[in-house]
Amino acid sequence: MTDPKWFGFDVNKLYMTIYPADLETKDLWISLGVDPSHIIPTEEGNFWEIGEGPCGPCTEIYFDRGETYGDFGPEAIRDDIENDRYIEIWNIVFSQYNAIPGKKRSEYPELPNKNIDTGCGLERVACVLQGAKTNYETDLFMPIIRKIETICGLDYTGQMAFKVIADHIRTVTFAIADGAVLSNEGRGYVLRRLLRRAVKYGRKIGIEHPFMSDLVDVVIDIMGDFYPHLEDRVDIIKKIVSLEEGKFLETIALGEKRFEAIASQSEGKRISGSDAFLLYDTFGFPYELTQEYAEEIGYTVDKFGFDKEMEKQKERARNARKDLQSMKSQNEEYLEFFAKSEFVGYETTKISTKIIKIFPDGIVLEKTPFYATSGGQVSDTGTIGNNDFSLSVTDVSKLPNGQFIHAFDTIFGTPSEGTEVYAAIDETRREEIARHHSATHLLFKALRDVLGDHVSQQGSQVSEESLRFDFNHYEMPTDEEILKVESIVRKMISESHKAHTDIVTVEEAVKKGAIAEFGEKYGDNVRMVNLYYTLDLCGGTHVKDIADIGNFAIKSIFSIGSGIYRIEALADKAVSRLPEAYANIDIELMNIKDRIAEILKSAKSEGLNIEYVEPVFPQLEGGYRDILAKREEFRLMQEKIKEMDKEYQRLLYDKKAIDIAPYLKLAKNNRVVAEIKGASIDQLKQLADNLSNNLENGFVMLASLIDADKIMFVAKSKNKNLHAGNLVKKAAQICGGNGGGRPDFAQAGGKDAEKLAEALDEVRKALL
Repeated sequence: MTDPKWFGFDVNKLYMTIYPADLETKDLWISLGVDPSHIIPTEEGNFWEIGEGPCGPCTEIYFDRGETYGDFGPEAIRDDIENDRYIEIWNIVFSQYNAIPGKKRSEYPELPNKNIDTGCGLERVACVLQGAKTNYETDLFMPIIRKIETICGLDYTGQMAFKVIADHIRTVTFAIADGAVLSNEGRGYVLRRLLRRAVKYGRKIGIEHPFMSDLVDVVIDIMGDFYPHLEDRVDIIKKIVSLEEGKFLETIALGEKRFEAIASQSEGKRISGSDAFLLYDTFGFPYELTQEYAEEIGYTVDKFGFDKEMEKQKERARNARKDLQSMKSQNEEYLEFFAKSEFVGYETTKISTKIIKIFPDGIVLEKTPFYATSGGQVSDTGTIGNNDFSLSVTDVSKLPNGQFIHAFDTIFGTPSEGTEVYAAIDETRREEIARHHSATHLLFKALRDVLGDHVSQQGSQVSEESLRFDFNHYEMPTDEEILKVESIVRKMISESHKAHTDIVTVEEAVKKGAIAEFGEKYGDNVRMVNLYYTLDLCGGTHVKDIADIGNFAIKSIFSIGSGIYRIEALADKAVSRLPEAYANIDIELMNIKDRIAEILKSAKSEGLNIEYVEPVFPQLEGGYRDILAKREEFRLMQEKIKEMDKEYQRLLYDKKAIDIAPYLKLAKNNRVVAEIKGASIDQLKQLADNLSNNLENGFVMLASLIDADKIMFVAKSKNKNLHAGNLVKKAAQICGGNGGGRPDFAQAGGKDAEKLAEALDEVRKALL
């Protein structure tokens, strides 16, 4: 601490705290040259203990940064008063006791092996050594803060937002580099909250677009020499940060609007538990975010009510799991059911058959055309009945011994075992499911063609409304790659090719190059589906000809885990619902157009002439290109609104700006000192800028009486010999006020209007 080879601190600027009973430490500090008056005993703060286990007295080292950082004395350390003058930079813990619950500290036994736990705060030491005001003005943080300045267009003056963002991006960068993931639970949730909190603070300083990944490079520039593994993982860190930030910005945009609506209708400045849960469950707004937003506007959130709603949801989930568990192999009634039941749904969609068993959860038929949920494909629905009853089949599942059990809602009557019935599936729905299932196989083939043979299926779900396909890859596929995949599938289904199915042995299927379906277990004989372009082992239902798929469109792709991505797509008639995929963008576009209308209306009321010419947008084609087109439309409209707002502000500025001509005539030696009657502070600044731009090496000081007892001074200097801050301070003090600022620009205030003329005269004399 004091050795010139190292920190070289003056021992007289160091203060030590000790545990009052630890006189040995006090004597040691004195023997090392520490003034006894600089050794401060504090009771609670200097005994390290966190429950059962090793504990002991501490001694802390503080550095006195001087009166510049506050009018405090050493008692601020003793009384634990928050201040910027005395900075704790080191702590030494003497772990010599074993803390035992229920015992007094004086009764703790000594540890058989004592040890010393010592360490300093890197940021705090850097702060002192570099003479920085806070930890954030050191070279550990300032490069990050400077980058944030360029992104948001604001100067850093100690704002909390800059500090939070800089601190959190450093934490997130290191955590991801060390293998941490962002998730909705445990440590991953803490990390996700840190990133989202930083994004939220970014919005406070006007950053509405993803920006956090741009800061990762700066973190690595600062720390990379000491932590070289950061450089090796920069790409994956930036991708994870960028993806998470993008998703959160979508969430926050929708959630903010809903929060504002809820807050405006809430009684007693309190967000109810049910509303907080709605924001969480429907809009993806974390409870902590709702709480932060509420606190910002002086509201509270009903945490008890939120927890109650959360528990209700968990109970619903538990009940659903119980229903599912009743279908599992642990169910003794199902395990002991061996009656033969045959699936005939590949050949027919309706048959006459017989009920062979009725369970509480559904019925089993001797033969059934109903496909049971498996291989990612949802089950068929339809009807079972006869003249005495009719059932609406809502779900079909497999029993442990291979039979299909049909869950149902009763239309009328009551079924009984042994009854002859008809069973008919919803054929239209089956056909749409088949189209989506066959399209899934072709999509998998196209992904392998475009991205490489390493791509493998990680899961899927096929319904009549859409398909979902999970796959692995090194990185998020590009838009161009996704468009190419979509184009390949569309080309495949544009030609007629009959689909074929064969029952073969696993060995035969493997020899022919068939690909196994994810998560499925196969017997000796397997069903091999040939869709002309791809050969797969699959038990699902498919089209008879791949041209029957009709149409295909990818509507989204996103990451669901490290190196795992999910594509959502539509086939046939479902493609008509593609606009649902960009509904949120359409909402945002409507909001932008509303804001444009407001600008035009405001401009008209001000007598300003602004024209709105709508950008030329890409044409919609009914595929993934539409998603990209909508994003481009949104980008263009964002540019348009910024452009129009900028033009409006410029025209408004010009309208309200004070004519500089009369004041230029007052200039002497390129110096202007004048009172501008009735001018606002903004007008003073505008006029000072305009005058300064027309005065070579000039100086401008302007004053205005804002209210009866409030004077505002503004000074701008391009002359290095004329200090704007000092001169404006001089004028303000004459008028009973104070202020100051930089050599090139400053402003101040005064209270005595009668002294205004005298103040300006004194400044004029100082300029001579």
